[in-house]
Amino acid sequence: MFDFEPLFQFSRHYCVAICSFLVPANLITTILTVVLVVRGESLSKMLWSKGTASVFAIALFLHVSTWFMIGIVTPVTFILFGLGTTCLIINMLAVAYRQEIAQLLASRVIPPLT
Repeated sequence: MFDFEPLFQFSRHYCVAICSFLVPANLITTILTVVLVVRGESLSKMLWSKGTASVFAIALFLHVSTWFMIGIVTPVTFILFGLGTTCLIINMLAVAYRQEIAQLLASRVIPPLT
């Protein structure tokens, strides 16, 4: 059976480095997904962006979970967990409701990007 404890210790030992990559990666890929939806880009580009953002969000969940497993419950762990959840939800909803967003932009409720 595979022992996950060394992987968990690696995650906790290099927490600052892991978080300093995953937090901006989550934000950038989520913003990219929203921009692709607003600009009306192809579905394949949106799905690639959503998939990449989902991988980063799940990696952040797994990283934060290693802290929860040893009993470290701090505001930072909840903030990071909330960030991952928010990014995941925004990505899912943006692609799922892309047609409604396009209709909203077409009705000029929101000024078009130029």
